[in-house]
Amino acid sequence: MIPELGHFALILTLPVALVLGLLGVAGGQTGRADWMALVRPGTQALWVLTAIAFGSLTYAFYANDFSVVYVVQHSNTSLPTMYRIAGVWGGHEGSLLLWHFMLVSWMLVVSIFSRQLPDAMLSRVLGILGLVAVGFLLFMLLTSNPFLRLIDAPADGRDLNPLLQDPGLVFHPPMLYMGYVGLAVPFAFAIAALLNGRLDAAWARWSRPWATAAWVFLTLGIALGSWWAYYELGWGGWWFWDPVENASFLPWLVSAALIHSLAVTEKRGLFRHWTIVLAITAFSLSLLGTFLVRSGVLTSVHAFATDPRRGVFILIFLSVVVGGSLTLFALRAGKVRSGGAFALFSRETFLLVNNVLLTTAAATVLLGTLYPLIVDALKLGKLSVGPPYFNAVFVPIMVPVLLFMVIGTYARWKSESAVEMARKLGPSAVASVLLGCALPLLAGPWSALSAMGLSLALWIVLTSLQQIYRQIRDTVQWRSTPWSFWGMHIAHIGIAVCVVGVTMVKGYETEKDVRMRVGDTVSVGGYTFKLTGIREAKGPNYRADVGDVELSRDGKVLRMLHPEKRAYFSTTMPMTEAAIDTGLTRDVYVSLGEQLEGGDNPAWAMRVYHKPFVSWIWGGGLLMALGGTLAALDRRYRKKRATAASTIEIKGAVA
Repeated sequence: MIPELGHFALILTLPVALVLGLLGVAGGQTGRADWMALVRPGTQALWVLTAIAFGSLTYAFYANDFSVVYVVQHSNTSLPTMYRIAGVWGGHEGSLLLWHFMLVSWMLVVSIFSRQLPDAMLSRVLGILGLVAVGFLLFMLLTSNPFLRLIDAPADGRDLNPLLQDPGLVFHPPMLYMGYVGLAVPFAFAIAALLNGRLDAAWARWSRPWATAAWVFLTLGIALGSWWAYYELGWGGWWFWDPVENASFLPWLVSAALIHSLAVTEKRGLFRHWTIVLAITAFSLSLLGTFLVRSGVLTSVHAFATDPRRGVFILIFLSVVVGGSLTLFALRAGKVRSGGAFALFSRETFLLVNNVLLTTAAATVLLGTLYPLIVDALKLGKLSVGPPYFNAVFVPIMVPVLLFMVIGTYARWKSESAVEMARKLGPSAVASVLLGCALPLLAGPWSALSAMGLSLALWIVLTSLQQIYRQIRDTVQWRSTPWSFWGMHIAHIGIAVCVVGVTMVKGYETEKDVRMRVGDTVSVGGYTFKLTGIREAKGPNYRADVGDVELSRDGKVLRMLHPEKRAYFSTTMPMTEAAIDTGLTRDVYVSLGEQLEGGDNPAWAMRVYHKPFVSWIWGGGLLMALGGTLAALDRRYRKKRATAASTIEIKGAVA
């Protein structure tokens, strides 16, 4: 009975979303108060119906209702409860329902926390989001219905993919989807502003906290995914430039450019065209990521779908969204009045340069991701683009990004003196270079790349601390300093921490692949690993070989590590569970491979790593997310302001 209720609720969401979308856009354009008055309750009704559908599918997993095809495909009676619940989004159909639930949740939050917006603007924004929801609902109902039923229900299900039977499944996809879907909100604000014909500071101020919030969730989702892959797959890597990893990284780069461009539009009324394009591009890239994952064109541990119909539908949806948005932009863009002037040496210039660099970096990643697919589609052969390409083209672009990021925070609006900037930044730059060149000598052989990475990171931290000190020293009521100030510097320090982690682990990690028997030892990075035993263990739905590895340093035993090699009952796929000893400045990592020889004391394949500062990569991600959260919660975004004086109208547009 519960699945039927969920299916019925899901079907009802389609007409509700369609009516909401049409009424919202039409009401906002015509000023019909009676239509606009229906938008908020319509959003609430849409959320309730979607919550019923999502809750029904969740209950079907919890109750082992194997009359639902999707439950049969992704659950099992022996699956732990946590993974049965998370299994709701462990496959294609359920993850789409989660996507839609998050979209309507964003709509609900926007309707609640945007009371300061004019009714017409809010009506248009929610209407556009409702029309986006219609596209995803049609996709689900026509190609990916999670409530399809079986007449004869089997006694048990096929089980969840062993790769997904990990706590990472509970947190990573929801967090990543919140970022993906959240980019629909600044997109809706951008389209609403174009429809309204007013691209002004007020629009940028309304849109900026939502863009920042989406970026925060994307940051957390990407960091969690990287950490999950690091400890789950057993190969010790934290980023492999997998196409689906790239699919989440692309909108992250563009949304980072977007939130900085919105800052210029809000403060100075500049970059209005650029900001609109970035808002459209960021959401379009999130839809492109959906296409890559769901279409079957990729083979990846992240990819779900193999049905070509799904790929065609998303491609059509992507074309409609991108094509319609760019057409509207083309019709309106020529009528936007030019903004104010700024000098070549100014904050505006540095932010613009960084925006161009971030979008260029995104373009290089997009090219490396799509080019093999295009070559394959044209029957020109098989081509693989891997880490060497991305490292060679991406890293050189990001170096000036870090440089201009520091200079941009110090430069004044409109115009700045190069001599004054050199006086402010010179001492910290010299100190950063000296320390950055000296510190690699403490870690191992000196490397120019390591010295450059550490110098840049130190410069970011020193200049941020310098500005924080001056703010506290020169401001009488420094506690009233805007949260966005603290958020900006915490996020920038987070980037520096991440750069330190990447630099150190890339430059100084050590690893060994060895054959070990019980009693054997191997040393890596000053640590000694001794295999003291191999034993069998049973889990709720798997059997495992567990290694007992004694970790020691300078003859002192630090702890026991227990890497596992699991075999799940429902599949023949072996799974590696690495054992990691994490410290502030290093990880010691060991994974158990296959049994190589039999006998009384068989040999086992083992992989051991010493990874200096690797945890700083994810620590930096958390700091970035914290900084973004503080910036999004700045008080000025919750105030209602008079905007008539700052409004920039499009000639001849509908007001």
